[in-house]
Amino acid sequence: MPSGPTGRPATIYDVAARAKLSIATVSRVLQGTGPVSAKARARVDQAAQELNYVPLRAARSLAVQRHEAHGLVLPDLAGPFYGDLLMGYERWAGEHGQSVVITVTHGNPDPRRTVMDLAGRVDGIVVHGNALDLPTVQGLRKAGVPVVLIAHPPVTGCDSVRSESAASAEQLTTRLLDHGRESLLFVGDPASSYDVSERYAGFAKAHELRGLQVPKPVRVPLTEEAGRTVAEKMLQATTRSGRRALGGAGGGGRALGEVGGRADGLVCANDELALAVLAMFGANGVGVPGEIVVTGWDDVMAARYVSPGLTTVRQPMAELGRVAAERLHERVTGARTRARNDVLATELVLRDSCGTSPGDAQQ
Repeated sequence: MPSGPTGRPATIYDVAARAKLSIATVSRVLQGTGPVSAKARARVDQAAQELNYVPLRAARSLAVQRHEAHGLVLPDLAGPFYGDLLMGYERWAGEHGQSVVITVTHGNPDPRRTVMDLAGRVDGIVVHGNALDLPTVQGLRKAGVPVVLIAHPPVTGCDSVRSESAASAEQLTTRLLDHGRESLLFVGDPASSYDVSERYAGFAKAHELRGLQVPKPVRVPLTEEAGRTVAEKMLQATTRSGRRALGGAGGGGRALGEVGGRADGLVCANDELALAVLAMFGANGVGVPGEIVVTGWDDVMAARYVSPGLTTVRQPMAELGRVAAERLHERVTGARTRARNDVLATELVLRDSCGTSPGDAQQ
């Protein structure tokens, strides 16, 4: 519910009263203009947060009623995932006369203030993954802002759209174990996002159902650079030992040095990691899948053109964007008042990097 004194949305006057400062001082803090002491700024920030104040909220009371604009809050724009997501979102929004205002929180020293300001210029906000912390998301809802979450666990009062992850990760891991892989490593940090935590949960479940010890994840960011680093450490372990640190299924010891443990397969949390690993292994004469198998997640375009082709899980990235845009529009227009949680299907795509068998469908 709105947090103003009478149940209405909070105004700048409410913030000034709570902070015990003049309207002029509060205005300078909120607009970032003019000299203001650090103490005054802190008091205004605290008051605005306590009241869930949304700047320029009065714009909603104009005859137009709506801005015909969506706010899209992303943690980053790097990598192919966000390009496909944006394509799906922008296409739906454009077809329905909505503009899209994009905000990136990575490197932003005060994402809450940025997003609360954005909320006054758009009709609703879509948040991807961990772009915002939970208190900020809840603050938007308390301020009456329609919110849709992508790749995020459900939050009361918010719509959510995500791809299925745990079951597909379990299916992928089970397939590798069924085909003789004995020591798999999950590459990626489960703490980095809800989706990655679900992928690791599926990886772990496949091991648990076989009575196997669950390997600890190799906690690295989901970037090409991190993939190269993982591969480099494995290659360095080979050099130090004077023998292959990698080997095919049932091939015995494969020391990974600092990467941790022994492995005959890498289950990477996204395709960027996996493609970087493949490139490093290929450049250094490591056979994939002969010596080690490598899999990814997302099925970006490059996955089908590298050699060997990358086994991965196809995620409907553009569809995630499209559905999120549609769900937000429904809430903004009042076509639907109750929150819903959409889970989109994913698909295991088998290619040569996991050692396909006769009869396996390659895509």
